[in-house]
Amino acid sequence: MISLDWQPAKNSDVPIYKQIVDWIKGKIGNGEWPIGSKLPTERALAVALQVNRSTIGTAYDELKAEGLIEAKMGSGTRVVNNTWSLMSNDAPPDWDEYVKTGIYRPNFSMMQAINQAESKADFIRLSLGGPPPELFSAKTMETILTRIPAKMRSIGYEEPKGLLPLREQISIYLGKKGIDVSPGSILIVSGALQALQLISIGLLKKGSTILLENPSYLQSLPIFQSAGMKMAAIPLDEEGMKPSSIKTISNPSLLYTIPSFHNPTSITMSEKRRKELLDICEQKRLPIVEDDIYRDVWLDEEAPLPLKAMDKNGLVLYLSSMSKSFGAGLRIGWIAGPESVINRLADLKMQIDYGTSSLSQWAVAELLESGLYEEHLQKMRESLKIRRDAALQALQQYMPHLGTWRKPTGGFFIWVKLHQTISLSMLFEEAFKQHLLINPGSLYNQADSTHIRLSYGYESPENLRSGIKELARIIEKCGKK
Repeated sequence: MISLDWQPAKNSDVPIYKQIVDWIKGKIGNGEWPIGSKLPTERALAVALQVNRSTIGTAYDELKAEGLIEAKMGSGTRVVNNTWSLMSNDAPPDWDEYVKTGIYRPNFSMMQAINQAESKADFIRLSLGGPPPELFSAKTMETILTRIPAKMRSIGYEEPKGLLPLREQISIYLGKKGIDVSPGSILIVSGALQALQLISIGLLKKGSTILLENPSYLQSLPIFQSAGMKMAAIPLDEEGMKPSSIKTISNPSLLYTIPSFHNPTSITMSEKRRKELLDICEQKRLPIVEDDIYRDVWLDEEAPLPLKAMDKNGLVLYLSSMSKSFGAGLRIGWIAGPESVINRLADLKMQIDYGTSSLSQWAVAELLESGLYEEHLQKMRESLKIRRDAALQALQQYMPHLGTWRKPTGGFFIWVKLHQTISLSMLFEEAFKQHLLINPGSLYNQADSTHIRLSYGYESPENLRSGIKELARIIEKCGKK
């Protein structure tokens, strides 16, 4: 499944197949698709360009006749020539081979398709876990940005741990959640995802075993696997991760958990379970990465205190960001933990990107200091409650015979368990064809064939209703196959 930034003009006098030929020639001629590049299959390109497969076949036949591409059984269709290669005796580099042998693993194809389509307005995005776009306040941003110039001394690099005024504000903000941490033990990162990347390359060795919930958001990303880590799943119940199962895993190196409004299940770990988990990890001297990115997105009641608030031995690395509560485009997150660990990760971050955007750091510092962040959170919770209730009503109206779910008390997700086992990849593809984006449970547990993660955060109540109605139709269709 591919996504392209070009479409043929259906109302043009130039035949569609000819437009496609010229477009592919342009890709080949300017080096975007160099010799050796594998072209999309006829079927995949037909779906992406919304044309008949025979049209792609005609275009490929013309390109073959011109000697630009070649099809071989078992290896697909590849670029074999371009306008200048006939005049050169030197073979170009085989970029496909470089792509295949890179250290970092590619995303799952399903996740790539989701990432590419989530920015398209013609899709109903029941996959997007973030605040609704209408909550963006131009007035708030204008207020923040007009105050920054009086405080900024330059637009240069900040110190390795990040802008001190921002770390001071985060220290105050975390203190309100029971976490006592000084600015020196906080590292500013470009979102919690970068925090995980830094941990994977900076604190662990190849072959390390990471414990995580089953299912888990982390299973949808190849971050730790690319660094040579192993994953060991710990089962969940209605109170969260089961600490007793930790004892069955030999020599784990790290435990990763999302205890508040878990992704994808929306389960919140109870206070009792948090204490049990911390006690067992203390006994085993097992470090914890607490991903608390959804804490501020509570709807009915706040989650229990973070694990980090109960941690007196420096066992917990605490991650959070503004991505889910304010706006992902700011790319501001943070890690709080032992100062030696923060120093190590800060040094690594300087090697990778030399620091997160200064302007974004100043903006978030002002957002926290001014009180505008708390005002935003109140509006967001009101909006999300309306959306959550609309999604639950639609599920009850269109899908009571197809599955079960529980009412989330925070976060963005409804974890739907289907009554019938179906091909989740087929379900995803059928939904994608109808411009409906969902996250199958197999992204979070490869063996899962009965769950779907639906997000009520981004789309309007009207789109949530129409999207869930269409999803019910597709599930019934897939169940008959």
